[in-house]
Amino acid sequence: MSATEAVPMAAALVAALSNSFRQVPPAAVPAMLDCVLASTGISPSFLCSSLLDAFPSLTEGNANIGFKQPNYVRSFVVALCHLLKKSGANLGALKSFVWKILVPLMKLVHAHGWEIINETADSFFDVVTETNTWNYLEATLVPFLLRSVGLSMGMLQSEEMAIYGWNGCSLTDTEGSMMSQSGSLPLHISCHILSSMLDSATESQCAHGNPSKSSLAKETCEETLAKNLLWDICNMAVRMLLQSVEHRSCAIQILLPNILKAFVAHHAFKISVCGQTYVLCRMYFFKKSWACCRKLFTLGPAERRDSYSLLSLYLTSFSCTDGHEADDVGDREERFDIREDNEFWEEMKKGLVDKEGLVRKQSLHILKEMLQISEGSLGYSGFSETASSRKSSMPDSLTKRGRWADKEAKSLGVGKICDSLYPSLNSQERWGAFFLLYEMLEEYGTHLVEAAWNHQITLLLYSSFPCDDSLSGVLDQNHMEASTDIFGWLSILWERGFLHDNPHVRCLIMESFLGIDWKIYGNCSELVPEAFVLGPFIQGLNDPVHHKDFGSKGVYSSRTMDGATKFMCQYASNLYLSYRKGVAFLTNLASAAKKQSLGRAGLMGLAECITSAACAVKIHCENEVESSKCAPFDPMQVPSATPNSFHCSKADLLDVLRFIIESSKQHFNHNYRLRVCEKVLDAAASVVHTFDVSLEILLHFISAVPREFTDFGGSLRAKVRNWLCACDDKHCTSNCCCTLVKLLKSLCDFPRNFIGLHGSVSVSINYDDEELDAWELEAIRWARVVFLVIKEDHHLDPILTVIRTYGNDVCKQEIQLECVPVKYLILLLSLIQELQIMQQRVADTRKKGRTKSKLDLLCKGELFSSAEIRVIVEKFVQLCVSILEGLVSFAISSSSIFWSGVLEATNLPCSIKGKLGGPSQRRLPFSATTAVLQAIMLVKAVAVVSLWCVQSENDGLLNFAFNFLWNFFWKIVSLPTSDSEAEAEIQLAAYEALAHVLKAVVSGFSSLALNLIMENHISSSLSAEGKSVLDSLVLSFLQNINTLIAVEILVQTRRATLMNWKWICLEYLLSIPRHAFENGVHIQTSCWFFSDSTLRLVFRDLVDSLENAGEASTLPMLRSIRLVLELFNPGRMCSAVSSSDGIDVQMMWHLVRSSWIMHVSCNKRRVAPIAALLSCVLHYSVFDKECMHETNNSPGPLKWFIENILKEGTKSPRTIRLAALHLTGLWLLNPKTIKYYMKELKLLTLYGSVAFDEDFEAELAENHDVRREVSLLAKSPDLELTEAFINTELYARVSVAVLFYKLADLAVMVGSKLEDSNCQAALESGKMFLLDLLDFAVNDKDLAKELYKKYSGVHRRKVRAWQMICILSPFVDKNIMLDVTCSLHVALYRNNLPAVRQYLETVAINIYMKFPSLAREQLVPIFQDYDMRPQALSSYVFIAANVILHASATVQSSHLVELLPPIIPLLTSHHHSLRGFSQLLVYQVLNKLLPPLDSNSHEIVTLERRCFEDLKRYLAKNSDCTRLRASMEGYLDAFNPKESMTPAGIFSSRVEELQFECVPTSLMEQVAAFLNDVREDLRYSMAKDAETINNECLRIHEDPLSVKTSVNADKEKLPAMLPKDLPLDFQKKVTISKHGRQDTDSEILLGKNDTSKSLREMEKEDQLLDDLLHSRSLAVEKIRGNRQHFILVASLLDRIPNLAGLARTCEVFKAAGLAIADANVVDDKQFQLIRSAEAAMQMPSRSAEPLGCSC
Repeated sequence: MSATEAVPMAAALVAALSNSFRQVPPAAVPAMLDCVLASTGISPSFLCSSLLDAFPSLTEGNANIGFKQPNYVRSFVVALCHLLKKSGANLGALKSFVWKILVPLMKLVHAHGWEIINETADSFFDVVTETNTWNYLEATLVPFLLRSVGLSMGMLQSEEMAIYGWNGCSLTDTEGSMMSQSGSLPLHISCHILSSMLDSATESQCAHGNPSKSSLAKETCEETLAKNLLWDICNMAVRMLLQSVEHRSCAIQILLPNILKAFVAHHAFKISVCGQTYVLCRMYFFKKSWACCRKLFTLGPAERRDSYSLLSLYLTSFSCTDGHEADDVGDREERFDIREDNEFWEEMKKGLVDKEGLVRKQSLHILKEMLQISEGSLGYSGFSETASSRKSSMPDSLTKRGRWADKEAKSLGVGKICDSLYPSLNSQERWGAFFLLYEMLEEYGTHLVEAAWNHQITLLLYSSFPCDDSLSGVLDQNHMEASTDIFGWLSILWERGFLHDNPHVRCLIMESFLGIDWKIYGNCSELVPEAFVLGPFIQGLNDPVHHKDFGSKGVYSSRTMDGATKFMCQYASNLYLSYRKGVAFLTNLASAAKKQSLGRAGLMGLAECITSAACAVKIHCENEVESSKCAPFDPMQVPSATPNSFHCSKADLLDVLRFIIESSKQHFNHNYRLRVCEKVLDAAASVVHTFDVSLEILLHFISAVPREFTDFGGSLRAKVRNWLCACDDKHCTSNCCCTLVKLLKSLCDFPRNFIGLHGSVSVSINYDDEELDAWELEAIRWARVVFLVIKEDHHLDPILTVIRTYGNDVCKQEIQLECVPVKYLILLLSLIQELQIMQQRVADTRKKGRTKSKLDLLCKGELFSSAEIRVIVEKFVQLCVSILEGLVSFAISSSSIFWSGVLEATNLPCSIKGKLGGPSQRRLPFSATTAVLQAIMLVKAVAVVSLWCVQSENDGLLNFAFNFLWNFFWKIVSLPTSDSEAEAEIQLAAYEALAHVLKAVVSGFSSLALNLIMENHISSSLSAEGKSVLDSLVLSFLQNINTLIAVEILVQTRRATLMNWKWICLEYLLSIPRHAFENGVHIQTSCWFFSDSTLRLVFRDLVDSLENAGEASTLPMLRSIRLVLELFNPGRMCSAVSSSDGIDVQMMWHLVRSSWIMHVSCNKRRVAPIAALLSCVLHYSVFDKECMHETNNSPGPLKWFIENILKEGTKSPRTIRLAALHLTGLWLLNPKTIKYYMKELKLLTLYGSVAFDEDFEAELAENHDVRREVSLLAKSPDLELTEAFINTELYARVSVAVLFYKLADLAVMVGSKLEDSNCQAALESGKMFLLDLLDFAVNDKDLAKELYKKYSGVHRRKVRAWQMICILSPFVDKNIMLDVTCSLHVALYRNNLPAVRQYLETVAINIYMKFPSLAREQLVPIFQDYDMRPQALSSYVFIAANVILHASATVQSSHLVELLPPIIPLLTSHHHSLRGFSQLLVYQVLNKLLPPLDSNSHEIVTLERRCFEDLKRYLAKNSDCTRLRASMEGYLDAFNPKESMTPAGIFSSRVEELQFECVPTSLMEQVAAFLNDVREDLRYSMAKDAETINNECLRIHEDPLSVKTSVNADKEKLPAMLPKDLPLDFQKKVTISKHGRQDTDSEILLGKNDTSKSLREMEKEDQLLDDLLHSRSLAVEKIRGNRQHFILVASLLDRIPNLAGLARTCEVFKAAGLAIADANVVDDKQFQLIRSAEAAMQMPSRSAEPLGCSC
């Protein structure tokens, strides 16, 4: 055919083929093209070029062609490839295909068509292979693809060692234009094509045979391409591993599989690069890959996962032990075995304990591949049959659970217990045991871990003993030969066990670890890695599941802690290190508190372990010293470390121990913190001595211990003092001074070093508030230790000398350094503060009611007695008085800055203007700040020293100081308004100083102060009000400070600070009348302190500011309001205020609303603000006014506040407890107000919270403000119960119970001469609350329920309600008697738990005792109702018996006659509990009230008397009745109806072990428990008898003579005997139905007609075995016959645990079969561990390979 004819035909043909490609499948395209070529005569090359030219036009504008038309693309590519094959080596067509088809197509379809990409690549490489055009690909496509990968990594050109060179612009001159048009392919497409090309070249090379060994010149094209491409791809892949996540993913998932496949085909190649020959082998590649993995391990979790994936892929492809792969290419490369790299094993260990499950599984897989251990070859540890037949070494004292686990393990074959006679396991068996345990911890449930753990761990532990042949050539490779290696892998198992999801498993592993006897295995410190001890072990110890009873009953220990301390002691004692290294270990151990977040039990366990280890280190040190004394001196053995470095290590130890003490403070339980501090101090005293560390470190450590433990009378004071003053004789030398002397010298030198006069006097040093606070803390720490260490008063003489000397210099102003006076004053004030604390502790000890002898005994433990304390105080007072005049003169000169107004205009420092957050700073220049702080400190020092001296001596020589303080006050409140921010800041500082002044002058208010006020300011007072004394002070103060606040010169934060000082000063001013009264200062008759108008002005100012008050101002504001309320109702202080009407309702509404807004806005519920709020708003002066509670049938201000505070208290246990404390005290004082609060009383009665507020106790112990505010709340009438329950959920109910118990005492006085309005109000309120609560208990929907769970919410509410009704029962009188008993009978008739019924019974007993006539009228008809519920009858029997027993003598006999006869018939009841209950109570009545008959009397005994005597004798002597009474011993005698209705009786201490609402065990519960125990014993006895009969019957086979005589007797026993001894499966989940079992039994036993013949045959052992096997086969056939007609197909599942679970499921549902992918899985050990072997045999399973299935 001519060319002119071929062109139009080709165009038509291309159009037709294009339409056909959309419909014809790709497989049919080659045949179709052959037919077309044969029929048309067109050449393949011409048709190919026509199709190549048509493809771009056909796909133009269709970017998603591969996604929308996949069949068309596949068929088109197949057609072109077929034509290329027919065209032969046509490079032009091949070039066009590459750049027109292949590359553009890869760009179009890469997002959707991986299948198209694969098919296109495979078809293309088939063309290349058939046409042998590898050279063209090597020159064009390979560099293009490598360039695409390189550009994605930011490379500009190929590497120097690359064979295929490329750069960022072009490939070659001839291909540059096409490459520039094509750009580059995406990374994963390029990698995929390169990987496919390598695979195709390798397969082609293998198809042509092995590569030639003669010379490189004879290599084929595919051989050259394969090895060159492999070289470049290997280098590129290694580079990609260190790039981004995408690059690593492409390298590992795309390139590595075919790289490793190539190395499988040919182990090594010789490569010529840049004229040099290299050997490329898989070990070379793996070595470079491992180097990348080592870098990736350190980067992050994602990189670690990729590293494990790489190792897993490599090890799956090759065996790591294969060497010699380079033999066929000449020189052998250096062999690389990763097992020789210790870093590999360490990384595998890290992977096995990684948090991610995928990483753990990869690590496990890598280990198995590395050790060449497969699932089927795991050597699950066991012993030979001869070994297993020996006696087990397991102890006989195993628990029932332990014996079950031992039996389960033996039955499953997971191991046998070994003893010292058994040989050690080889490494393969050890690895098998390790993998078994690890996989169980990863996959299996609790019971199988229990079954296998102890056995396998025992095997591994015993195999760790050194053996003669244990060291072999594979020691370094297996890492399971040496003892240290074995314990290293055991630590992996322990760590995984400590972190197991199941708490039972965690407990099992911890008990197993702590139960190891380390003495058997040698030095545990060498065996157990220190990293495990410091990390996972401490983390496991932090698990609360190991400390179940921790903290209960004040016990802060557990069995796990005891085991941990023993282990830690042994571990530390076996360190065999120097003393320095022992201290370093303790430091690392204590640092675990910083690295981990420890709970209460964990922190205590760590403290225990530290103490135990410290004791061991101390003992080791003492032994070391003793040995060093005996050994000759060797200068070569002297440690190179300097003593300073050793002291630094001890300083570090004290630092971390201090952190532990600080951490314990977040747990607010006093006893807990005491225990932690005690243990930490023991540890510190064991290894650290005071001369080992600097004084600063020592002071910081002591300051961390809570003050209440180390102050006078503290629990740890003696321990701390002994440690500080102790001298370690074993470390002392001839030149060593006494520890106490050295410490005292350091403490005496501290003032000189602290004040610091070493610099030049001309240098001026500035400071700010932060530095001042730091100096104060440092001085306080020093003063605290000073009074801990000194033993005699003369030890203070050097310190007093320094204070006196520097005091004179400071007062004379001879020192020009600004910091020296301030530091001196700080030092002086810290000593005074410490003396005040000591005096206060002694005073508190005396206030607690201790006698003089007890106080003297307490002082014997102190360094000096209270008399010596007074001597020290006198010395300090004399010193202070001597320097006070100089301090006053210095303060006068320094305080002039407050009113001088001379201040240089200086810009604020940048550190102040640009600061964000933190405490508010003074907005002054540095120099001005220094001057202001010095003035404040001087004024404060004068105030503190003056007040302390006055309180100690009350000497009139101090008048000059108080004159200065009062004059200072008037100067400050008379300051003019500030015009600038700097002047306002100075005025703010003046008010700060004024607060210290007012505290001194008010606390020490005397006649002198009153005279000064009267002399200087009485004229202004008279003009204002006529007779008020303090009005001018308060009004001047408020006017001046309010003006400063109103001008808004200060920034907001500084105004808030000024407001805080305002309220503090106002509180002191308002407290002057109270202090004057306490100090005995009396004002003139015609004068008073405040006028009514002034107080109202102050009150209005306070209340208006409440809503916007900050948390720091809350307390002083509430205290000030409370003082105003006290002044409005002065009481004894009749001269406090002028005539006033007090607080009205509108003022109270204003107060309660503002205070409530302030309370709600507070973020935290602190104790002090809550208590202050309650005592302020609910003040006793307004609480007695009924208009405050209710006005015109609407809530008054106080009722509104109480409703809201209790409603909010339901969410805050602390709030409701404090409210209950205060309210019940106020209600007791004002019974007439109780009638307004029935709803609130009910809420308090039913309230319960499970939270235990430890913070409450801590704040009471540590915070003076908290103690003060709580003490000002209304006092509870029962202080003992308040102290016991104030911090528990019960206190709200306890307080209400105490309230009504005391009101009942008032109600009793109604009608007597002592009756008053409160008595009648108490009676009415009690009756009202009783009826309201009783109606609620009977008719409420929840409380009326008869079916409820024990300890449920309904149960708790029932108990709470009836407990309170018991307390209220004394309020029952004749008016409400019938209503109460009617409701009581309704409640008794209902089903209630005994814990609730006992309170109903107590109420009924007390009512019937109070009204005896009711007993006969109501109880007798009840006993005659024979349809009464047995439970109700039991209660009425208890009620009647106790009414008889506890009735008064006047009515007891009548009760006995009327109530006992109806009870007697109940002794014959069929209801066991009722009968036993009645017997117990009837005997109690008869024994106490029926006197015994006189045997010598001849009078005729009536029939009734004889019957009762016989009944009494029977109940007394019958063994069952005696046992019943013995079990109830003490309860009936201890029951007292009167005491059971008191708060102390209900919330008694005899139920400390019970945590449920203080509910004791009732008599009915005890009787029921006794009867249940008797029934259980009877069942056990019957079962034991049946077992004995069974065993006796089975012994007939041992004695032939007995068979002859007892054949007929045993005929009937045999059918019931044999099936019980034929268990089909000990783990069986399916139970044969009763009828089915009977059929099976009949088939087994009655298959032969002649029973005697069967018995004779069964005597033979072989016949017996045959019968057993036959019976089993019959049973199995019976089970198979009952199967359902369905088969479960699970061929797509491959996880063994899932398959085993399905097998059990199929057995339960009686499936006909289970189809799985591989039926051999039933032989797998893992499958058998979950599904027993016999059960697996019962479930038919078959193979069903999944063909063509996809998930």
